[in-house]
Amino acid sequence: MTFEIPNLSLALPEIVLLTLTSLLLVADTFWSRTCRDCTYWATQITLLIVGWLVFSDFATQTQVTFDGSFVRDTLSDVLKLFIVVVSIGIFLFSREYLLQHKAYHGEFFVLGLFGVLGMFVMVSAYNLITLYLGLEIMSLALYAMIAMQRHSDRASEAAMKYFVLGALATGMMLYGMSMLYGATGTLELTGIAQKLASGEVDNTVLAFALVFIVIGLAFKLGAVPFHMWVPDVYHGAPTAMTLYLASAPKIAAFAMLYRLLWDGLQLALPDWQGMLVILAALSMVVGSVVAIAQTNLKRMLAYSGIGHVGFVLMGVAAGDAEGFASAMFYIVVYAITSVAAFGLMISLARAGMEFEEIDDYRGLNDRNPWLALMMLFVMFSMAGVPPFIGFFVKVAVIEAAVNAGLVWLAVLAVVMAVVSAFYYLRVVKVMYFDKPAETSRLEPISTQLGLAVSLSASVLLLFGLFPGWIMELCYRSLGLSVVA
Repeated sequence: MTFEIPNLSLALPEIVLLTLTSLLLVADTFWSRTCRDCTYWATQITLLIVGWLVFSDFATQTQVTFDGSFVRDTLSDVLKLFIVVVSIGIFLFSREYLLQHKAYHGEFFVLGLFGVLGMFVMVSAYNLITLYLGLEIMSLALYAMIAMQRHSDRASEAAMKYFVLGALATGMMLYGMSMLYGATGTLELTGIAQKLASGEVDNTVLAFALVFIVIGLAFKLGAVPFHMWVPDVYHGAPTAMTLYLASAPKIAAFAMLYRLLWDGLQLALPDWQGMLVILAALSMVVGSVVAIAQTNLKRMLAYSGIGHVGFVLMGVAAGDAEGFASAMFYIVVYAITSVAAFGLMISLARAGMEFEEIDDYRGLNDRNPWLALMMLFVMFSMAGVPPFIGFFVKVAVIEAAVNAGLVWLAVLAVVMAVVSAFYYLRVVKVMYFDKPAETSRLEPISTQLGLAVSLSASVLLLFGLFPGWIMELCYRSLGLSVVA
């Protein structure tokens, strides 16, 4: 038996991230007494270092290490860079929220970095065990972050719901993975693909494995009918935690979908495509219709997020490279839009007023025209109004569905896009046409926060005016040389 030394350079960003986060965990115990902001700045510097390591050695070909359990390719590096960019925005807005609510603790940023580490592992996982390891690293960090405000009954309830249902979903996925191993005799995704190609697989066991794996993925994504935790957790968790939960982990969840269903189970497309089509249709309908009845903005965004997951699953259900590329394009833009949406909520929030209810935004244009304009950008992008980038991501996944023969699903998506425009435009109507309950102007926000809000919302318009580069980046990362 020979032991091959793994190529550690391929996992250098993960190694550096783990090392710096572990050092930061220890250092925070000393800094918290003398320098409250040191942990925050060290967190942002850590993300910049890791992002530079990914960018400086950007992968142009697929390389595998750690005995086939870790892959470094163009897709993984692109997704990691987006995770880093989104996470920088998350921590910037979260710092302001935690300071406002006197809940500033360095542990939030350390746990956030461990969550980013889990996302990185999920993105580069090439083995069922590595996938599960990355998922658990991310999930455990999220459980702890949601429950950090121990004095809040609402946050504790949200954390318990998320933990119980998350553990159930993880158990189902792990059971499906064990059955997949039993059917194929291997844990490596390439080995699973080879077994499927050879036909030496028990189709009955494989079908059961796929059912449990898809159920687990649907729980993690918040797809209908496994969505029951999403509105309660979004509403109950502190807004800073909702911001984290609604953005970067969605990118990692897409990576998990791609690794399992495309790299490993591509030849089982007839078995999993039908399940994803049903999940996509149900998610779009339930998310779009139920959101209309919401008066709380966080719950409305939670149900709209379920609808957006339906659009992503529609792209994946197309079952080809174009479909996955369009789904990747969609999920990246959705993560950026979520940062802008919840970042605006944090910017508007003051002590004693969360700006969570839609009625809180009455007459916002009279009280702060600039923040009202930025919220309009976010709502228009989510609604898919041209020329915002949200329009182009919807067109991309709908086109992929049509090209794959899922015309009825594409028609349903168009109808649900029109329905969802109602509740997004309702927020705009409240801001611009309703009279404010208070006539006083809002307290000014810090320059740093103002720039962050302006940048995160304005890029939605800028990307919409020039969508080609980000669209091409997503398509080329999956080996497609021509933008659809």
